[in-house]
Amino acid sequence: MRYCLYARKSTESDEKQALSIDSQINEMKQIAERLHLNILCVKQESYSAKASGKRPVFAEIIKEISEEKYNGILTWAPDRLSRNAGDLGSLVDLMDQGKLIHIQTYGRTFSNSPNEKFLLMILCSQAKLENDNKSINVKRGMRARCEMGLWPCRPPTGYTKSKLKEQKCVSVIDQDRADVIKQMFEKIGLDGWSGNKLHRWLKEIDFRTEHGKHLSLGNLYRILKNHFYYGRFEYPKNSGDWYNGVHEPIIDKKLFEIVQEQIQSQTLEPRAMQKEFAFTKIMKCGSCGSGITADEKFKKLKDGGVNRHIYYRCCKSRDQNCKNPAINETDLILQLKKLIDDLSITSLPMREKITNEVQRIKKFYSMMLDEKAQIYIKKIDVRDYGKFILQEGSVDEKREFLGCLKSKVILSSKIVKIH
Repeated sequence: MRYCLYARKSTESDEKQALSIDSQINEMKQIAERLHLNILCVKQESYSAKASGKRPVFAEIIKEISEEKYNGILTWAPDRLSRNAGDLGSLVDLMDQGKLIHIQTYGRTFSNSPNEKFLLMILCSQAKLENDNKSINVKRGMRARCEMGLWPCRPPTGYTKSKLKEQKCVSVIDQDRADVIKQMFEKIGLDGWSGNKLHRWLKEIDFRTEHGKHLSLGNLYRILKNHFYYGRFEYPKNSGDWYNGVHEPIIDKKLFEIVQEQIQSQTLEPRAMQKEFAFTKIMKCGSCGSGITADEKFKKLKDGGVNRHIYYRCCKSRDQNCKNPAINETDLILQLKKLIDDLSITSLPMREKITNEVQRIKKFYSMMLDEKAQIYIKKIDVRDYGKFILQEGSVDEKREFLGCLKSKVILSSKIVKIH
């Protein structure tokens, strides 16, 4: 008879009782020498036998036995060969065909007889039963931890596992990294940084994980989208099962939500779905001649609230080193309203539309207000309505109004000029 010596070590960390591959091979060679077995080849692999068809070396053995290159298998124990019904069925089929005549393990012999094949199936099925029960017990233990508010896996960057015995499995703040994690959320949510800019900053400060590695851009975004940092977590992922953690949050939920909005607004979307700002595309930088773009930023207040601000700045398309400072939208509107008095309203293509709208408003209020109020309403002119559009109009109305100017709108050193 010709034998294949097969050694397998599972990659599962909980299989503590398994011998190493070298130990298995040495032990089985001693048995082969004692029993005078002819070993034709030695094959080994490190794959779990839980799932069928997942072990390339085992599949190669099945194929070579079918081709009658050898007719016996020498292995440490039945569970080295199979812990699933599919692979076990392949072995039994080969025995039924008379191509696999003998399986020799450390303590048993299995030949092509009904009783020994039945015993082989029982032992392999028992191994499968142990695996299934172990899986159920592990899942139950994980679920119990989650219900206690304990994250059952390695905590994300910014946290570490407590080393105190009375706080087993508790995630605690990593004092060396938590502050940087908080700054990451603040720079995206409150300062309007992009992911790439944040990634460069982390490289500049040489921020590393607990294992001494730099964050990749993908891992950076996974951190920014992780609910764990404000005290909630989902387990397993995409299961829809959410739990309140007992760990200390690094940020609050409000900041997390702002960051998600910022990330979504920074992703590449169809132009029609991108956030639009009223005064972009109609102004030029007074320093380098580039266009003017806008950033949305949020400022966290002491009472827990958040203020929203929009800043207009040079997009630096013509000069990456342009020093022209940004201006707050509120200040920009105030300056534009003051400049309306100097604009040539008569040259506006939309003058007729504005005039008609003013007249319509005057007629409405003349029906609703007394004579004293009507006197004030009659004083409203086209310039007043233009100021109203700049202050309260929609993005499209503001753009239409300024876009019809024959003069150029220039932004320089936080001062708006019209040429």
